[in-house]
Amino acid sequence: MTDMETAIQAAITSGKINGAVICATDTKGQFTYNKAFGTRTLLSGAKQPQALTDVLYLASATKLITTIAALQCVEEGLLTLNDDLSTLAPELSKQVLASFKDGAPQLETPSHPITLKMLLTHSAGTTYHFMDPLIGKWREQFTNETSTQQSVSDLFCYPLSFQPGTSWMYGPGLDWAGLIIERVTGVTLMEYIQTHIFDPLGISDGQFYPVTREELRERLVDLNPHDSGLGRAVLGGGGDMNARTKGDFGGHGLFLPGCDYIKILHSLLANDGKLLRGDSVEDMFRHHLSDEATVGHREALGGPAGVFFRVGTEVGARVGHGLGGLVTLEDVEGWYGEGTLTWGGGLTLAWFIDRKNDLCAVGAIQAALPVDVEVVSELKQVFRHDVYSKRAAWREQSREGVSG
Repeated sequence: MTDMETAIQAAITSGKINGAVICATDTKGQFTYNKAFGTRTLLSGAKQPQALTDVLYLASATKLITTIAALQCVEEGLLTLNDDLSTLAPELSKQVLASFKDGAPQLETPSHPITLKMLLTHSAGTTYHFMDPLIGKWREQFTNETSTQQSVSDLFCYPLSFQPGTSWMYGPGLDWAGLIIERVTGVTLMEYIQTHIFDPLGISDGQFYPVTREELRERLVDLNPHDSGLGRAVLGGGGDMNARTKGDFGGHGLFLPGCDYIKILHSLLANDGKLLRGDSVEDMFRHHLSDEATVGHREALGGPAGVFFRVGTEVGARVGHGLGGLVTLEDVEGWYGEGTLTWGGGLTLAWFIDRKNDLCAVGAIQAALPVDVEVVSELKQVFRHDVYSKRAAWREQSREGVSG
């Protein structure tokens, strides 16, 4: 496979992307790869070299951080993974949209309560409207499309798309989890994350949308003539998800440099106790779907949007869903080891934690608009594989150095 540098530079030269930020490390920091490619354009029109400290829009890579926050609340006894959340979030006591008959929605009573584990694994039935045509139809019929600045409970007011715990579909479960974290801690999600996740790792450059801190705004990758701080290129040219939000959205709303995101991945890789207890980290890397929900997960992986849900793994690969992302259930020769946790953000960002092979990495492609999805997808795959090639080359060099 083509190496990252060659592939990224070719895409920059062709105008398909503006740059990229890649960060990778092992547990002891003996192997590291940290590099920024390309340039970004300021509002003034001036160009600046891409830097590792540039502030990235994480999109759904926010979900891992919110998952960690939720598990911290479990450790503190503020939440549990398996108890009914309806007391903490009455808005989650939703009906299930079974169908439409003569233009009217046919709703069913939930057969199971929604739990935190369901929210963290996308098995609660809380589905993004663009992932389920029935939910999309309900949204068009019953919500105000022109409304702006909505809270989590207002924006995701639609019914469930299946009975809780019985299937799998990508959705705003982590946004709901973030709201619940705020309710049990009494602080905003940003305040909680800063104190309990960022501070222990020496991170000070994160903020939820909108980014108002000027020292961060001037480093925003997408704050250029094609964007207004919405992260439009990451989302494929949209930005609606940010434009319509009010408050901190734990499923997609965070901005953070790549050189800081890798610190979070490394902490989980090393299981260093800075963020979570060892048993909580172990739990993240296990398959958590019920047998019934696992069937729905497999169907989603093989469906029209499956290429996004598989996050680089092959069709038919043995995978499941852990707490924080997709988890591999078998070794792939020369690549992911069994138990690798991985997900991404929007169309352009990918991350993984491979504890078996002692490697973690984040790759953020800075796409030009309009986004060439095929090119960006291929670059993410090159990143996922070439990090392993670079690690293997480093090991070979290290062995030669010792023997020499």
